[in-house]
Amino acid sequence: MADILLRQLYQDRASEPDTCAILLLENGGETSSITDGFDAVILVLKEKPEKNWEIKHYNLDNINVALHILDEEVLHYTLIVGNNRRLVDWLVSGKIVFDRNEFLANVKERIETFPPGDRTKKMTIQFTKMLRRFEEGKVLFIKGHYFDAYSNMMHALHHLARLAVIRQGYYPEVTVWEQVRKIEPETYKLYQELLKSEETLEKRIELLILATEFAIHSKTIEGSQHLIDCMKREEKEWSVADIMKIPEVEDYKIDIELLLNFLVEKNILRILHKPSKAARIHHIRYKFNFL
Repeated sequence: MADILLRQLYQDRASEPDTCAILLLENGGETSSITDGFDAVILVLKEKPEKNWEIKHYNLDNINVALHILDEEVLHYTLIVGNNRRLVDWLVSGKIVFDRNEFLANVKERIETFPPGDRTKKMTIQFTKMLRRFEEGKVLFIKGHYFDAYSNMMHALHHLARLAVIRQGYYPEVTVWEQVRKIEPETYKLYQELLKSEETLEKRIELLILATEFAIHSKTIEGSQHLIDCMKREEKEWSVADIMKIPEVEDYKIDIELLLNFLVEKNILRILHKPSKAARIHHIRYKFNFL
């Protein structure tokens, strides 16, 4: 009976011309966190719906169901940016019940194969997030705000973990540390040492800062590769406005100034001063030193 009621809920949507695919995720008892406590989740992927994400809740003969109607573009954005890991879990664990032109089959294959283009961009996104958390954590530590500093540095370490997983060609899962344990044992060991350490909080933060600083330094080129590739397409002196206009940079442009200053500090980019209309005021342009 439950299967019949569920089918009734999504079958009509399958016949709508703008429906790309429908995914069903049923709660088997251990997946309640993935389904947010619902007995089932139905994900309907649409081509340019009125709302980019619409949610409806139903009760089918005492079965609670969440129906998510999602713009396919939001799905693709999530796969690159990684801002909704629950959605990725649904794609991995859910059952395809409707798939026009193998839309979802191709999405699942994209997750499994993780194409190099996706990988490079995702690495730069994680690198900039790690850089942001590291810088904020370091400032908070200097000011003596140890709990907030520790929180930021742990977030930086999580971004480092995701970076390690992506670097090896895998998609970061919810159990990212289990992935890291197999892929990059030295990062996993650092995480374990921090959790089990009997050192004071101040000493643990100091260790985190040193370890993260080393990781950032050693991963500068590969972590910045997506931006480097985008800028290398044109041999010119770049203004920050030019860089912000690059469509592929959209997903991490919130941290672009931090990344640019970091690359200048690392001598990968150099700053050029160009005259403006006003005396003694110059425009800043960026150019590669050796790439």
